[in-house]
Amino acid sequence: MIKFFYRLGAEIESGQSITELARKAKEDVIWIDLLDPTGDEKRAAEAFLGTEIQSRAQAEEIESSSRFSENSVAIFANTNYLTPAGDEYVTDPVSFTVAGDTLATLREVPLRSFNSLQLKLMAKPNLFPDGFSIFLAILDQRVDLDADIVEILSKETAEFSRRVNQKEDINEEFLLDINQLQDNTMMVRENVVDKQRLLSNILKSDRFPDHLDKRMNVLLQDIASLINHTNFNFERLEYLQDTVLGLINLEQNDIMKVFTFISLLLMPPTLVTSFYGMNVALPFDSFRFAWIGIAAFMVLLFILIWIIFRRKKML
Repeated sequence: MIKFFYRLGAEIESGQSITELARKAKEDVIWIDLLDPTGDEKRAAEAFLGTEIQSRAQAEEIESSSRFSENSVAIFANTNYLTPAGDEYVTDPVSFTVAGDTLATLREVPLRSFNSLQLKLMAKPNLFPDGFSIFLAILDQRVDLDADIVEILSKETAEFSRRVNQKEDINEEFLLDINQLQDNTMMVRENVVDKQRLLSNILKSDRFPDHLDKRMNVLLQDIASLINHTNFNFERLEYLQDTVLGLINLEQNDIMKVFTFISLLLMPPTLVTSFYGMNVALPFDSFRFAWIGIAAFMVLLFILIWIIFRRKKML
């Protein structure tokens, strides 16, 4: 699907036909949004811009350190959008191409941030004089969404911490949940750092308008604060994981301690019964009620060992 936005006097209108796009002047069109486009739609957008638009495969193959590039006609940028998928997050690449004052975006999946921005674009056209301003607005909304994700991860971390303090369900599954939360936090951090590198490279470009420097610097500061927040959250998760492992080890040690103590308690009585179970002549075996004395001796040994352990504070 293709959708483009163009200036009509003081207003911004939209269109969805490649034939209509071809009739528009390049200086009037400020945004071409390609959502899972057909070959004809992508070629029509490329012909209008006068440059190639990177495909999804090309965007995924680009190294994270080379998310930004430019030539004599346009600049190219790529970033990933995080989408919740159950307990995990999946990444969807989005490609940006800015040729002159026109922005072209290429994506495979619907994104609510794009839809809300398109409504804002037509409601307040004076806020978006060119494609660069739209590009910054898209990234600004994305950073806000990343901040929401970081806040959700922080709340989940706080909930896990509460459960640890109250010793609720501290088991292997709990530890795996913490590990999954660590993976999600690292994915969010990598995604935010990716945007920081992208914006830093764009800021160095000669094509970037000077009047947007202030907005760009504010956006970079927001990203830096998100990185610090994710780093703190990850460190907190590591501390939480170490605490859980320590609690599990203590629980296992207590179990082994109980088994060891039971074995020691039963060892003297077992020795006595083994001794009197031999088929040889033994003291008191001729007495009719000798078994009562032997049993009493076994109980006495049991109590004696219990008292020794209690005094040694080994129980």
